[in-house]
Amino acid sequence: MQNGEQSHQPYMLIWGILAFLMLAKVGVSLVGMPQWMSISFLVLISLVSALLVALYYMHLRSEPKKLWILAAVPFPLVIILILLVIQDFG
Repeated sequence: MQNGEQSHQPYMLIWGILAFLMLAKVGVSLVGMPQWMSISFLVLISLVSALLVALYYMHLRSEPKKLWILAAVPFPLVIILILLVIQDFG
């Protein structure tokens, strides 16, 4: 029975961290800070949440390196897209 409990422990810990990060997002949105700073914090918290979900719930931490490369390819493209959109509005 202990083996079953130990296998669920990382998932419950990650779930707790994700719940805390969600509350942090709500807190950041309620605190009166400049818009650029608020958006920066929200994006950073969202990236950390997405990374935790990908590593633990999508089981990417135990996958081969080829799958890591496949999962990482879209990130530079997203950064390029964000920079292009920022230049449009800037």
